[in-house]
Amino acid sequence: MKAIMVMYDSLNRHLLRPYGCQWTRTENFSRLAEHSVTFDNYWVGSMPCMPARRELHTGRYNFLHRSWGPLEPFDDSMPETLKKSGIHSHLISDHYHYWEDGGATYHQRYTTWECVRGQEGDNWQPLVGFSDGPSPTRNVCGEPEDNWVMQDFANRTAMQDVSRQPQCQTFQKGLDFLEQNHDKDNWFLQIETFDPHEPFFAQPEYRSLFPDSYNGPFCDWPDYRPVNEEDSPELIQHLRHQYAAVLKLCDENLGKILDAMDSYDLWKDTMLIVNTDHGFLLSEHGQWAKCHCPFYGEVAHTPLFIWDPRSRRQNVRTSQLVQTIDLPATLLEYFGLPLFPDMEGKPLRPVIEQDVPVREGGLFGIFGGQVCCTDGTWVYMRSPLPDNQPRYEYTLMVTRHGGRRAFINHDILKSMKLASPFSFTKGIPVLKLESRQQVSQAGYPTMLFCLESDPDEEHPLKNIAEERRMAALMKKMMIENDCPEEQFIRMGL
Repeated sequence: MKAIMVMYDSLNRHLLRPYGCQWTRTENFSRLAEHSVTFDNYWVGSMPCMPARRELHTGRYNFLHRSWGPLEPFDDSMPETLKKSGIHSHLISDHYHYWEDGGATYHQRYTTWECVRGQEGDNWQPLVGFSDGPSPTRNVCGEPEDNWVMQDFANRTAMQDVSRQPQCQTFQKGLDFLEQNHDKDNWFLQIETFDPHEPFFAQPEYRSLFPDSYNGPFCDWPDYRPVNEEDSPELIQHLRHQYAAVLKLCDENLGKILDAMDSYDLWKDTMLIVNTDHGFLLSEHGQWAKCHCPFYGEVAHTPLFIWDPRSRRQNVRTSQLVQTIDLPATLLEYFGLPLFPDMEGKPLRPVIEQDVPVREGGLFGIFGGQVCCTDGTWVYMRSPLPDNQPRYEYTLMVTRHGGRRAFINHDILKSMKLASPFSFTKGIPVLKLESRQQVSQAGYPTMLFCLESDPDEEHPLKNIAEERRMAALMKKMMIENDCPEEQFIRMGL
């Protein structure tokens, strides 16, 4: 048995041709859809980057117990389980958060791994005193430059053509793996690129495919904030087109993997999963990016394609509700391995083969922000009570996002206490830390949407009966997650 996962970061479902978009250039995604099952009801769980990846290892929600962070010592890991079972797991990624303090326990769970440098503010090119980036270098509102942004432009100096960009090098290493190992058995290959995550850096030949009338300051890096009066229609179109240029490169490299599947006849015995961690707002709902605002469908309702050589179902769609936590369960089942006792994810074989449901609902959210729930038809985004308290994080790994993804600061560490084990911590007590992070998402109102009548989530509904039903479903799933008691207090449940 063999399996390939091609994973993108911030891949917008609504900008792919298989999901109805006609102006972007995503022909290979259409080609993929013709050779796989396309999922119309796939949702994120824990946001953003590393919380989503913890779910890909454990098959459990992350965001109710802690924020961004490494895998925990008590976590079960899907690729590590494959490794211990004699199945070679190999990670190739330019997603530089894997190698920061706040994410540095993931890559070692694989049998082997390769790192490609240079995305975003990765501390890579040692250009001392570099200050040659355009101005404004970041944000549609021209926020002052910082070292992180300058590091990104220093990195770009080493990418004079498309072949030198991290995404292309990542996919080339994936192709090299397939050339060397296509005729061998028992392996799992994860090809993971940071693109099309911002900044939307693309070579001129890709940008020229999407011309626009914007003539303002250089801008390919939207900030995380609401749209404001300075954001002209020309600028909004420009940033969408910058994204589309990077998306075109994503599509080209996907096509090379599909070519390899053809050349080596891997369709007969190799599962192919193409997915993302979350989407991205490009001014929809009056917002840029993610995390600071509610998780509208542009962020939380994401694309997924799966080819399973056992059923060989292709060119079909399913509307069954599935989530990120279901992918590790699917891979374990595919390789004939038992699920983890604490896993919340469900194998997707019944969905793929018979189009039958595997879950009643799904939770999604970010630590300390809204808790959201969907049953595939209704979406309920519940905000916490006004004081958004109490909030604690539970961990044995005292690093996280913030301060360039480093150690949790001393003041918070001074507050730590030893807490009793949770059901999934293997009997191990954990550290309980005060959460002092500012959570802007918590300031938005509670909202209820019906996707059948309002698929774009533009018109929140007042429906007491449905809100009560969704709140009950949310509470049930939180209990099943063994989430801390204060989460119910914070959310008014």
